[in-house]
Amino acid sequence: MLVLLAGIFVVHIATVIMLFVSTIANVWMVGSSNIGTISTGLWLLCNKTCTQLPVSSQDEASLKAVQAFMILSIIFSVVALVLFIIQLFTLEKGKRFYMTGAVMLVCWMCILIAVSIYTARFTGTMVYSTNPHHGYCFILAWICFCFSFITGILYLVLRKK
Repeated sequence: MLVLLAGIFVVHIATVIMLFVSTIANVWMVGSSNIGTISTGLWLLCNKTCTQLPVSSQDEASLKAVQAFMILSIIFSVVALVLFIIQLFTLEKGKRFYMTGAVMLVCWMCILIAVSIYTARFTGTMVYSTNPHHGYCFILAWICFCFSFITGILYLVLRKK
């Protein structure tokens, strides 16, 4: 049981770290141009230097929503981690980690909304580049989506022994 708890804890910490990286780094879309490689994230457009991300007025609300939901997913993931640690030491034997699982599933939903909006609105549309494709931050966000769902369900099922 201790090994299972430790494994879930490690996956949860990995999820938090990957959420931070995928939100902060500017490699959601990557393309090439005559200058070199261009990458865009949620915040900046980077080639040799980084500048403010140029977004049309119709896509601005979508980008703000993606930014907000990614930040919310980080917040909920950290709150779930703190709740897990608190419940680990205060929960009675035989009880389940319902609160931790519920908060982690809210994190999962925030990641789902953010990445779905980004996929629908910004995939394949990259300024000044040819052959755009997804970068590692986009892939990390989807991995965090899977990990947060798995850990959320495991927290709901897991009993403290």
